[in-house]
Amino acid sequence: MALAADDAADRVEQLIILTERLTDVVAQQAHCFEAHRPQDAAALTEEAARLANLYRHESGRVRADPGLVSAAPSDRRRALIRATEAFDVELARHGRAVVAAKFITEGLVRSIAEEVASKREQLAGYGPGARVPPAAYGAAATAITLNQRA
Repeated sequence: MALAADDAADRVEQLIILTERLTDVVAQQAHCFEAHRPQDAAALTEEAARLANLYRHESGRVRADPGLVSAAPSDRRRALIRATEAFDVELARHGRAVVAAKFITEGLVRSIAEEVASKREQLAGYGPGARVPPAAYGAAATAITLNQRA
């Protein structure tokens, strides 16, 4: 999908609208992560992906051919620059929020894995109160996988 602009001024106006909408969606997602509600951010993923793809496509076109926007009024080009700067700020905030959520999630998974491992270790022992681990009788083992690269 691409913008269908009549001229440079129209293209700049459409880019401003696109950039502001994408900035708004990214800000909403960042807020969801900051509020520890990533499931709410997931509801915005499809729109964010669609807008980001269009933004990537259009910014690439403008980068390849600056003439697409050079004839637009200078005040509107400055407005596009301000919108892009605001987008960059929100994108950095979103990145920080995602990294924080990743560390929290990894910490939770690590804690769960350590708890499972400690419970397994307590099952085996020596002496009158020792219990034989269920796996010794062919019971299904519980597994958890940790991906260090995720």
